[in-house]
Amino acid sequence: MHLRAWARRRGHGLVGPPGGGAGGAGSGHGGGEPLVVVRGDADERRWVGARRAGEAGRPASRADPAWGLAARGALVEAGGPPLPGADLDRRDVIWSEQAARLYAQAAANQWDPATVVDWARPDLPDDVEAAVVQTMTYLVENEQAALMVPARFLGRIHPHFREAAAFLATQVADEARHVEVFTRRAGLSGGPPGLSGAGGRASLQSLLDEPDWANASFLLSVLGEGSFLALLSFLERHGPDPVTSRLARVVLADEARHVAFAMGHLSEHVTRRPSDRDRLRAALERRHDALAATAGLAPAVHDSLVVLAAGSWEPSAIASGWDAVAALQAEMDTGRRRRLVHLGFDDRQAAELSLLHTRNFM
Repeated sequence: MHLRAWARRRGHGLVGPPGGGAGGAGSGHGGGEPLVVVRGDADERRWVGARRAGEAGRPASRADPAWGLAARGALVEAGGPPLPGADLDRRDVIWSEQAARLYAQAAANQWDPATVVDWARPDLPDDVEAAVVQTMTYLVENEQAALMVPARFLGRIHPHFREAAAFLATQVADEARHVEVFTRRAGLSGGPPGLSGAGGRASLQSLLDEPDWANASFLLSVLGEGSFLALLSFLERHGPDPVTSRLARVVLADEARHVAFAMGHLSEHVTRRPSDRDRLRAALERRHDALAATAGLAPAVHDSLVVLAAGSWEPSAIASGWDAVAALQAEMDTGRRRRLVHLGFDDRQAAELSLLHTRNFM
């Protein structure tokens, strides 16, 4: 192809030798000065109207859908496809100043179920082992709900708020691991899992049905997982075998991070918009009313916790176990009140709201 035709097709101009035109004597294949190819401006024109996706070091107040999957702070060429479905795109809804720190902590503290626990089969009396199996069955059910709730919102977070999305990804991974280890402990003795009550499943379904991110985070992590911190501490203290106690200890550390993230972003939000407390209260009241006709904590789960704390069916031991479970429920209530006060509710409101939390603990 002739050089002039090639340059014209590529958007280039041709400049001949000094003092002559592009088609002068110097343009032939014989002697004279060579032609010079000058690059055109077509590539630069592509970036007319480009805007940066906020600042690299600080999320914008709201992410523009036109930014798509661009890195925060990148120069975004106009005309690309918008990102569909990422409706959690406001900093005052999804962001927490603790997100990056908690993500780094979560990434550094992932643990391997195959090595963190010695999976030796425990040698327990049949009734005590049955209590452990029932408790583990209950925990699996609750952890599956705790996995599905953040997973449902994860894909709605605009990637501009990458630290929040990254933390929720670790939370989903944590819960998947918890389901695995509690399932494994339930089957360690070779028998089937325990019972699954309709009331407990109804309670968990109400979490899955909550469409609002802040409300779901409040109900699941502040109230539900917050109550589970006390339950896991109880199982660590009263676990009748090393596997049960060890599992409770390592899962507790994960759940504490989940509670800390929820408390962090909700505290920041209600500080900026105090009216959001009314929304949180209304969500709790709706859930309470929806579950009013359910049985709450299944008797099989309550009795299993009593047996775990008792260690046997001796009357005096059972009485001690019963007191331990009552103390556990009081500890859960105290923890919920403390977290509610931290979110700006006064003592009276915190006490009232804590009592509205589901009797199924989660």
